[in-house]
Order: sequence, then structure tokens, then C-alpha cells
Amino acid sequence: MSRVFNFSAGPACLPQAVLERARDEMVEWQAAGMSVMEMSHRGKAFMSIAEKAEADLRQLMGISSDYSVLFLQGGASSQFAMIPVNLLRGKSTADYINTGAWSKKAIAEAKRYCDVNVAATDEANNFTGVPPQSEWNLNKHAAYVHYTPNETIGGVEFPFVPETDGVPLVADMSSTILSRPIDVSKYGLIYAGAQKNIGPAGLAVVIVRKDLIGEVLEDQPSMFDYAIHDKNDSMYNTPPTYGWYLAGLVFEWIKLKGGVKAMAEINERKAKKLYDAIDASDFYANPVVPECRSWMNVPFTLANPDLDKTFLEEAEKVGLTALKGHRSVGGMRASIYNAMPEEGIDTLVGFMADFEKKHA
Repeated sequence: MSRVFNFSAGPACLPQAVLERARDEMVEWQAAGMSVMEMSHRGKAFMSIAEKAEADLRQLMGISSDYSVLFLQGGASSQFAMIPVNLLRGKSTADYINTGAWSKKAIAEAKRYCDVNVAATDEANNFTGVPPQSEWNLNKHAAYVHYTPNETIGGVEFPFVPETDGVPLVADMSSTILSRPIDVSKYGLIYAGAQKNIGPAGLAVVIVRKDLIGEVLEDQPSMFDYAIHDKNDSMYNTPPTYGWYLAGLVFEWIKLKGGVKAMAEINERKAKKLYDAIDASDFYANPVVPECRSWMNVPFTLANPDLDKTFLEEAEKVGLTALKGHRSVGGMRASIYNAMPEEGIDTLVGFMADFEKKHA
């Protein structure tokens, strides 16, 4: 077997140890006589898997009993609608910070349900940074403030946690979750698609303060009600059981690696190696304001874009895959989530240096 270094933004690489354990348990899980994907979601075996996964996530992130942890279908994109449906709670407006493609999608969906106040945007700068909070125009009567701590496509990351003066803070942490310690108590709601730092696609994790749920907009589907999912332990319907199981294996793997603090040290080191290589060269460039550079998604361009195709082809030949930038921005992008080993960064940096010597 020869595994490549997969720099895909999502579905992203998973830890090899997790894949190997899932392989070993594929046909039969712990003498249960069946695979996890065949189990009743209400049976004792799967209930134990689900409960342990939630307990491990709570431990890793320091999530108190004031918060519900939900394992839902529909990905992070469904949350763009579920958030206003659940959190408006009689109010008619919400604040959004626009820092890129995923912020814009969240804003567009929220406009179906409420008046959206775009309190700050970096669009004039082509989404290469984060507007300083001193320039924000927050509405103290807003139901919540939504932001995207890490814009996966643009590689822009917030260097601070917004202050909202008591208004619930909502964060799309799809690319950020579990990559470093996070003070959950600062947030009203955190949501994340699984396919970057948690597990395979098909699952979304929602961490929501319990006092914020239970008052949904009228005439909404039951599946859009956080309180119903909370009351039913995320099993109001049949959940994505195998994705939930794999997420639990990833949580165990992170604990074995030393938890989110240890992951942060590794991730910061990985990102620094790659950014240092880019900054030391006139052949490569990163468009993001340095203090807003993402640890998780590193876009870069070549001085001569005519070489982009050659770069990708030669990278593939040495086992460096999925480096093509998003179609909306072009260039290259290396997504270096928790599961990307440091060896992958070293190999990429070495390849970039060799490619520059050959083509500069």
C-alpha cells in the first residue's frame, strides 16, 4: 500500500491509525457479530459508541453541561438555515461578518429568515484579511452575531474572538474545530461539518447553549428544531451512524496525541514551515495579511501562473495530491488539518524548492 499526502480541503485526509482501526472493525465490531453500519442506532452497542464519542468531544473541548452536543445530518450548509430558525427567538435581525465564500453563503441563507446586518466585510480587499473589530457596526438588538473563524477557500483566519457585549456569538468552525483549544463558554453556538477535522462527510456537529433552544420560527420542519434533536439525543431520526462512529475514533486519536493543546503545537509548527517556505521565495506568494493567515488552509500562487498545471502534475507524481486551489480563486491550496502528518509538510516544502530550482 502506498498512501499519498492528501491536501484536499474536504473530504480531507483521516488519520491512518483511525482508518486501520475502522478496517479491523469493519466486518465485526467488538464481538457484536455485525459491523457498526449494520447496527440499530437505538441498540445497546451503538448507544455506547455514541455516548463515548460525545463524552470524548466534551472532554477535548471542555464543553460544560450548559451546552447540548448534537450530531446531525445535512452538513454545515444546513446550519446556515437552522441557526436563524432556532436563534432569532422573536427578533427580526442578526449580525453577520463577511470574510469570504462561506460567510457569504451563510448570509444569503439567513436573508430568507431575517434582516441581515453585515456588520463588517473585507470584500473591498478581496477577502485577504479580517476587518478590525473597532470598525464593526454591530447591532445591540441583534439575535446573534455570526462569523466564520476560518475561511477554507481564501485561507483567512480570525486572529481574535469577537466581543459581542452579551449577544450570542455563533461560529462556523468547520475548519477550526479541534485544531487548538477553544473557550466554548464565549459562544452561543458552534457548528462544524465533519469532513475536515472530525471524520467523513455526512455529519455535522452542533454545540449550542441550552438556553438558546426551544423557540423556533413557526411552521418549520421538526428536523430543523435543535430542541427536538436535543430531547432525542440526536436520534429523532436515524443518524449517520458510521460517520458518528468514525468521529468517535478521531476523538480517541486526538486524545492519544495529547489533546487539542498538543494538536495546536503541531498545527502551528506545520503552518509555519509552509508559510516560511512561501515567504522565503519570490517564486511563490500567499495573498493573505500575515496576521490573518490560516493554520488549516494555505493558498499560494506561482509567479508564473502558466506553470500551475505543471506544478500540479509533478506534485501528483511524487504523491502530493489535491493541491489545486478553489476554482473561485485559482492557484494552489494546501489544507493541512490535524490528520496531515508533519512529514507531508516537509515533503511539500522540499518539492516546492525543487520545482522552483527547475522552473524559475
